[in-house]
Amino acid sequence: MRLGHARGARSERLKNRIMRSEEEDRRDGDNAEPETASDAGRLAVFDKYRGLLFSVAYRMLGSVADTEDMLQETFIRWQQAASGEIRSSRAFLVTIITRLCINQLQSARVQREEYVGEWLPEPILTDPRSDPLGALKVDESLSMAFLLLLERLTPMERAVFLLREVFEYEFAEISRILGQKEANCRQILGRARKHVGTLRRRFDASARERDELLKRFIQATRKGAMQELIEMFASDVAVHTDGGGKAIALPAVIHGAENAARTILDRMGTVVPKNLVTRLAQINGESGFISYLDGKPFTAFTLHISEGRIKAIFAVTNPRKLSHLPSLLGASS
Repeated sequence: MRLGHARGARSERLKNRIMRSEEEDRRDGDNAEPETASDAGRLAVFDKYRGLLFSVAYRMLGSVADTEDMLQETFIRWQQAASGEIRSSRAFLVTIITRLCINQLQSARVQREEYVGEWLPEPILTDPRSDPLGALKVDESLSMAFLLLLERLTPMERAVFLLREVFEYEFAEISRILGQKEANCRQILGRARKHVGTLRRRFDASARERDELLKRFIQATRKGAMQELIEMFASDVAVHTDGGGKAIALPAVIHGAENAARTILDRMGTVVPKNLVTRLAQINGESGFISYLDGKPFTAFTLHISEGRIKAIFAVTNPRKLSHLPSLLGASS
């Protein structure tokens, strides 16, 4: 019954999305020429879909800076496109940015192989004030854990997986966006699912449960309560850090509850500055905090929670990856 209900719910979601897409395509297609006849018209249409484009590109790249670059390049190509090329503004823009992201990922592979330490996605704030358009579609696919899991995929697998599993495009649409046959897209999705599984639509813990566990975690680290930390951790908890060779970070991922607790408390007592100021924040859809040193972001810290325990910890200290986060004054206002 539960499986049948899940399939029915997904079928209904897809049906509704298809109907919305068809309506948007008809509207965009019918009005493509008037909408895009002037620079002002092009800008208005681009702004209309900016949130969607950002949402697609960030999940593809895991980088706010690269996403902004892709948005800029997409806008340039959008401005330069002849009106006759545009049947649906939405489809045209999604096609451009998806293909740009695939190219970017292919070139970024070498850079990530040479990256100092573990590479983590750039943290992004996901509270309503940070996403006034509500366009980020906050779900499991935005979490640090899942974005890191997507690194197992090739750029094409990542594109197909996200377009299908997150944005619920039909295979015919994905085929047109990627310039692949529908049968190829189905095969690519199958390979991607073998690498990362299927996407869970809901977090295991409620927002309140996650926030309470985060506060308990902060209190335990401040008190140096190792046993309390161990009890909060899943037995296979993993601690991930990203300093990019520019800031403090662990030399490798730490696995296991006891190892994680001991390492965290040791680092808190030896290398972490004592005068940090901490502000709770929702980061990539999960409970976390930003610590500040002299008013500037020093660490973006996120907990990934499953079945009431901390399953993974992500700490980004690379200053380049924190540069888009608000200053302490901005975070307090």
